[in-house]
Amino acid sequence: MKPLKIKEAREFGRVAVLMGGAAAEREVSLKSGAAVYEALKRQGVDAIAIDVAGNPIEALAGLKVDRVFNIIHGRGGEDGVLQAVLDVMGIPYTGSGVLASALSMDKLRTKLCWQGYGLVTPKWFLLKDERDLDDCIAQLGFPVIVKPAQEGSSIGMSKASNRDELQRALKTAAEFRCDVYAESWVAGKEYTVGVLNGEALPVIRLETPHAFYDYEAKYKATTTQYHCPCGLNQDDELQLRDLAVKASQVLGVKGWARLDVFVDDAGQYQLIEINTVPGMTDHSLVPMAAKQAGIDFDELVWRILETSIG
Repeated sequence: MKPLKIKEAREFGRVAVLMGGAAAEREVSLKSGAAVYEALKRQGVDAIAIDVAGNPIEALAGLKVDRVFNIIHGRGGEDGVLQAVLDVMGIPYTGSGVLASALSMDKLRTKLCWQGYGLVTPKWFLLKDERDLDDCIAQLGFPVIVKPAQEGSSIGMSKASNRDELQRALKTAAEFRCDVYAESWVAGKEYTVGVLNGEALPVIRLETPHAFYDYEAKYKATTTQYHCPCGLNQDDELQLRDLAVKASQVLGVKGWARLDVFVDDAGQYQLIEINTVPGMTDHSLVPMAAKQAGIDFDELVWRILETSIG
């Protein structure tokens, strides 16, 4: 990992840690934000914690801050909206800009970008309404996983193994008022790769007794297993790490991110999605991978804050 850019906390100036938001991931964001805020304070950074429950312009009004540590997950914080506001206000911020944030938040557009570059992602079918169910079944078969295209933390996702389950999954995902799609189920092993300043962190392999790595498995279950080292041989792990960096570059991602990847039973890497404001809770994966690389939580937060500079 590259040397730190900033040596003294005062060089950051006053830092606003934006957390919360109004999206479905609000609870997770508040936990992430509290952890980030405490890490900055421990290191002498002049930080203030701001719960953005509504308009971010109003939340920042009257405050003199030099930069923002954005830890708002989901729509309103991770989708380019907040980034555009901060650009207009002239306030530097952590992570990706408007375009990369908007593309990455939309799983369908992410898949189209990857596919256009020649990277492999599972087949999918856009579900506009129940009239699309039979065509979806004809094209993808079963099982599939149904997803709202602009939610994170596996919110609104369901596995479907027959038509009735597909119908229910569509109804569940449609509640989140964005595009809904079915994706071919990938049989294989699930991995996640953090990327920090253009370098991939050690790969983590995920195991859960749940049908898939859902919200419960991510944030509440004690049965989820995280393997880091991930069990791949050195060459395969390096290949997967290189893929994660390339996949983030295709979307124009800057600063930090986390990519989810399956390796199917034929050994093919299948890109699933990318998160440009990953979690920073006690269950989160980027801190886990950073620790394996010799970077503790406080240093990780410092390095992420550095992405707001230059």
